[in-house]
Amino acid sequence: MSVIYRSILFSAVDRYANLLLFLVATAILSRLLNPAEFGAYAVISALITVISASSQEFGGVNYLIQKTALTQLNIRTAFTITFCMSAIIGAALFAAAHPIAVAFAHEELGRGIQVAALCFLLMPFSLTPSALLKRDMEFGKLAVCSLVSNVAGTAVSIALALLGFSFMAPVWGMVATNIVVCGALLFYRPDLTVFAPSLAGYRDVVRFGLYSSGISVINVFYNMAPQLFLGRILGFTAVGLYSRATGITPTFEKLVLQVLGPILMPAIVNHKRAGSDLKRLYLDAIELLTAVQWPFLILIAVMAHPIIAVWLGPTWLETVPLVRLLCVAYLALFAACLTYPILVAVGQVKDALRASLISLPPSLAITLGASFISVEAVAASALLSLPFQATVAIFFISRHLGIRPGDLIGAVRKSMVATIGATCGGLAALVAMNAGIIDQIVGLFVAGVLALGCWWACLILTRHPLVGHLYGIVGNMASFAAPASQTSRQRV
Repeated sequence: MSVIYRSILFSAVDRYANLLLFLVATAILSRLLNPAEFGAYAVISALITVISASSQEFGGVNYLIQKTALTQLNIRTAFTITFCMSAIIGAALFAAAHPIAVAFAHEELGRGIQVAALCFLLMPFSLTPSALLKRDMEFGKLAVCSLVSNVAGTAVSIALALLGFSFMAPVWGMVATNIVVCGALLFYRPDLTVFAPSLAGYRDVVRFGLYSSGISVINVFYNMAPQLFLGRILGFTAVGLYSRATGITPTFEKLVLQVLGPILMPAIVNHKRAGSDLKRLYLDAIELLTAVQWPFLILIAVMAHPIIAVWLGPTWLETVPLVRLLCVAYLALFAACLTYPILVAVGQVKDALRASLISLPPSLAITLGASFISVEAVAASALLSLPFQATVAIFFISRHLGIRPGDLIGAVRKSMVATIGATCGGLAALVAMNAGIIDQIVGLFVAGVLALGCWWACLILTRHPLVGHLYGIVGNMASFAAPASQTSRQRV
């Protein structure tokens, strides 16, 4: 099995196991926490995510991966800068917890922020070994670390929720996750010398970190801004509803993009070093991604009501229109995961920052304006902002790879056919459900089977290249499993 296929396999095991864990945990916590309680946690999580983005990118994962000749001093310097940034930010957040709670008119929010600030002391000790394992394509070890830590965090969250800890339950779960992942990563990379302080070559780390952290902070803040706006303007119930909707909509990310995400950066950088045609690589990747992303999003939109009723319960049915609006808007982000790795590979990380600075401030303004209207308006605003962001990103990519509009249309036309086919299958099941022929649980299963069958038929009819790749992955997995089975028989 090639390194890429092997990495995808381990990354898939990691993400799908964690997705299953997420589905179970969400179903349980949705019945233990009401929308207002979950909204309070969502605000804390959004604050931590936005603020941590800056410290993570100064000497973080992407710097260590893209560095051509990586030395021990480079690693130590990267860790030192990350640790200093993280410690300063964590202390500042701890001190600002009470004023933030006052701003949100939620006295107990401050206690949650102070507990969550503990994560900043732990993050540097997980970021550095994680980056080194990714650089070496050791995704099997990363999968174990991720799964073990998430199981621990989920168990703590559910146990404390049962004991009545309210929104503090998942906050403590977040801390538990960070503690366990640090221990697991250090088990696989016990070299403590990388944590020795050093500032040798700090300018190189800071130079890359300025651009990379700028991109990360802007994008993360944009993704988390609706929760912050809604919490301040419409209250924590609105935050809870919107957060649940945004937890359902990017399920494709959890199923596919998060599998490929850790691999994209090292894989594209390695292709660039080998002299590969990045334009062809970009267009091929879009053709493969849209063949899965678009049908999946449309199917989620069509089946939103039964999905939420079965998974989260009737308390959360108000999220149905939010999910449908966001699913349609997310169709525009078919190439979003490729933008940053491609621009870094061509040595234009500055353009990644420029694209974010051009597209995200107007998008934030639209979201802020919508938050004064309703939570539905915030979801609908994505129909304007996400296509605009995608257009700006593709413009910058096109400048460096020579991509024309006709190239993009050619890359997605077969995927459009597959999307129509999957949609027809889902609609047929929905009609049967609305007519009372089948119930919701059976209907979801039937919708999945019909959509999958129609999707696969369209892929075959259009001779979509995804078919060949899927056969290749299955063949490689079989060849990978065969030696293991032979070895086990020999031992017997």
